[in-house]
Amino acid sequence: MSDKLVNGTCSSNGNGNGNGDASNKKCNGTRKEVRVWCDGCYDMVHFGHANSLRQAKALGDKVIVGIHTDEEITKHKGPPVFTEEERVKMVKGIKWVDEVVLGAPYVTTLEVLDQNDCDFCVHGDDITMTAEGVDTYHLVKSANRYKEVKRTAGVSTTDLVGRMLLLTRNHFRQGSAEYDIEKEAKLLKIQQLQSRLGSSNMGQDSAAKSPWTGCSQFLPTTQKIIQFSDGKSPNPGDKIVYVAGAFDLFHVGHLDFLEKARKLGDYLIVGLHTDPVVNSYKGSNYPIMNLHERVLSVLACKFVNEVVIGAPYCVTEELLDHFKIDVVCHGRTPIALEDGKVDPYAVPKTRAIFELIDSGNDMTTERIVERIILHRLEYERRNQAKEKKEIEAFEALQRQKQTQKAG
Repeated sequence: MSDKLVNGTCSSNGNGNGNGDASNKKCNGTRKEVRVWCDGCYDMVHFGHANSLRQAKALGDKVIVGIHTDEEITKHKGPPVFTEEERVKMVKGIKWVDEVVLGAPYVTTLEVLDQNDCDFCVHGDDITMTAEGVDTYHLVKSANRYKEVKRTAGVSTTDLVGRMLLLTRNHFRQGSAEYDIEKEAKLLKIQQLQSRLGSSNMGQDSAAKSPWTGCSQFLPTTQKIIQFSDGKSPNPGDKIVYVAGAFDLFHVGHLDFLEKARKLGDYLIVGLHTDPVVNSYKGSNYPIMNLHERVLSVLACKFVNEVVIGAPYCVTEELLDHFKIDVVCHGRTPIALEDGKVDPYAVPKTRAIFELIDSGNDMTTERIVERIILHRLEYERRNQAKEKKEIEAFEALQRQKQTQKAG
């Protein structure tokens, strides 16, 4: 257990009582630093993962994240989409994470908490199980070194994979149908064919039996944006950097690009294009994540200070002057001309404040989709098995609650 202090000095009390509520322990009148352990696969890291870590950070001073290896994940739930190196880098990029540990056991033990000087473990209020159907947190729960936070409704890795496989476009509908997650009629024949082939709906069904795998509506609120934002304005004299794009399925390529952009100044602003604009230059069913989802994903990045929601595709004089931007950056990916004619970076180029950045990373949203499609059947089998275990666990939990009420 941790003996570090938020303020002052202290020596260990050595009681080793395993009490998860470390926030009340004091030495010489100063509060002991509370270290919180979170673990998981963190595959295709999204704003749901980030929100869980944000809530964990509110329960202590430091958040230490344990990440399962590719081998462990494959054994218990099938192959991950991203490699362990990519997953480690993504988690390190989340603003609420202090330390990352690769090789966390699939079943969280008291030993792993003690080895990493953590007071307790935090996880969402969904059930995670081993290949044998064992609750992966049963040991820390029994020792009273476990706390739960609310799972973020409306997003899951399963759902995102489903959007890619089914090529749905409903996640960025506009107007009154903006948050309607029912499937589009034109996909019916495709889905019927997939059903005959044994292909799953991959989390796109809002009526899915599992309460954790099934997709529910994600309803963005100003409170959620405030929670993700650091709320800080640039200091006088700060060099302000601006980048813009889709930042769809926020990934390691984006992370490396934003890290390099941030190094060009003191304050980084990211402009996010609207869904129709992204679709106009990406085509197909892009963006995979709608504007609201992309806003939270980018805000969770530790290199980002501010986000412009629905930024103009062409960087204008007004935008540059309003935000007092000193540098405008773009990656090495091709720049699509607006209406096939207008260079969207013509104004910053004229002002001689435009720079191209080589992130050194060739990951793209399209490559992620290619990975998913290449391993389609494996991912579908993985998620079918995951939902089956979740349904069984949920039904057992409901029976236990009914028995307790009857007793």
